[in-house]
Amino acid sequence: MPVASKTKRKSAQDPTRAFFDDLAAREHEPLLQNDSGTIRFDLADGRRVEHWYVSIDKGDINVSHDDAAADTILRTDRSVFDRIASGRMNALAAMLRGELVPEGDLSLLMAFQRFFPGPPRTRARRRTNGRERSPR
Repeated sequence: MPVASKTKRKSAQDPTRAFFDDLAAREHEPLLQNDSGTIRFDLADGRRVEHWYVSIDKGDINVSHDDAAADTILRTDRSVFDRIASGRMNALAAMLRGELVPEGDLSLLMAFQRFFPGPPRTRARRRTNGRERSPR
């Protein structure tokens, strides 16, 4: 099976794991070269809480499952984060609705939020003024 096919299937089955695996594979991200700090994601799934710990050191990125103290902590349900990680939900909108609860250094979160994917593209036709048109 081709690697791209495996990655696509893995992403569809577990968007959260795919998001953090992709982040870890970057190792260094130039967009974060002026940022340093830690972010812990606490993802609740029933009584179980899954932890993802992201360390950023002037663009160098390390991802683990640590439950250590962090500069920024984000708490949400696993299902909400799956939607954020797949681009079906905007992280800022989730915060405004109280579905994603931040704590700590929000400036680090704002620098990091650019790594959440945008909405998936659709091939469906959009309706405008009663007429159908294809997306450009």
